[in-house]
Amino acid sequence: MLLGKKRKLGRKIEEITVGEKLSMTEKIEDKDLLLYLGLTDDANPLYIQHDYASQTPFEKPIVPSIMLTGLITSAISKYLPGPGSHILGQDIEFPKPVYHYGSVEFLFEVIEVIRDEHTIVISVVGTNEKKETVIQGKLKVCPPHRLEDFHGKALENF
Repeated sequence: MLLGKKRKLGRKIEEITVGEKLSMTEKIEDKDLLLYLGLTDDANPLYIQHDYASQTPFEKPIVPSIMLTGLITSAISKYLPGPGSHILGQDIEFPKPVYHYGSVEFLFEVIEVIRDEHTIVISVVGTNEKKETVIQGKLKVCPPHRLEDFHGKALENF
């Protein structure tokens, strides 16, 4: 239960400036793919069957685009702006596939701060091991709202 416990929130909109960057690298492992595919009940043969994928232009199984989007969402929630933030909109493209066991280096950059709307715009670019762009896009993000201190005596027993 979180009542009475201090919450660690991300940064306030007043603390965020245009030009801030975050870089992170994610390696796609079998366990990650299997967890995602099991959770979503997605049995697309392009994601898991080598014999099928070998007969497509991709030549081997690829990572689902929405799984890569989840890595982006996680970075927003954990780091920029951090816990308590929420993605309001996104425009993301996947110009090249990401393959199993591949690594993606993400670069996030704050490109706009709109204080009167309490939003920021973040660009994201992901590159593979060959430095090819595999993900590019923009995200409209609502940084965490600051909450008033909660001092309730009625809830002490919870």
